[in-house]
Amino acid sequence: MRVRRITLSSKSSKAKHIRDKWRSKSWYNVVAPSFFGNIDLGAVPAETADQLIGRVVEATLYDITGDFSHHYLKMFFQISVMDGKTARTLFKGHEYSRDYLRSLVRRRTTKVDGLFNLITRDGFKLRIAVSALTLSRIKTSQEKIIRNIMIKIIKAKAATLTMDQFVQEMVLGKIASDIYNESKQVAPLRHVGIRKSKLIGAPANASEIALADGGVAVVEEVELETDELVEAIDIETGETAIEAEQIIDDEAISDEE
Repeated sequence: MRVRRITLSSKSSKAKHIRDKWRSKSWYNVVAPSFFGNIDLGAVPAETADQLIGRVVEATLYDITGDFSHHYLKMFFQISVMDGKTARTLFKGHEYSRDYLRSLVRRRTTKVDGLFNLITRDGFKLRIAVSALTLSRIKTSQEKIIRNIMIKIIKAKAATLTMDQFVQEMVLGKIASDIYNESKQVAPLRHVGIRKSKLIGAPANASEIALADGGVAVVEEVELETDELVEAIDIETGETAIEAEQIIDDEAISDEE
């Protein structure tokens, strides 16, 4: 009986072992800053804890407050320090969801926008976008008055509130409510809100401030991420500067409504 000998190739005999990358990863719980009650934001995987430092996590205000009326507000937190299996975060910014912003725009109305740079009492630098929507079209002079009211109130808030306090009043609507109550005397308004914010700078002693809160600040002056040009107003100097910032094309939205 003749036996055929079959020789396996070296490639097949040394078949590569497929490594399951997920087996080497661990899950870490992400929590909101203490001024949001250290609410659990969920879990994220990583091979090592150091890989999570600097990662930005998205949630909604509804996830934090449990109030469904806050579902439209997207919150961004940056992981700053690891405490065992817990990832502590720093507030990075917030914005309205696009669907909610589109629902606010109506034909034959005016949308008054203001984009402001501010520095809180403890030295954090924020850029915020405020929007006021009217019930009908208004004059340019009325728009200017409303925008001046925005500047006045935001400047006063920034001068007296710390970063934690300012963020709370901003996302929970207290600052927008103050602007609304004063601006409605100029023109009938349907909505006023701070539709977007971004942390763009931290003070030199940010690490000490964050350490007192159980975390380490890693935010430095950051580069803007988009290339649309708008006019930003520095509320400290009153000067304007052309900055790059992502904004919603109001005309395009109105055409689709």
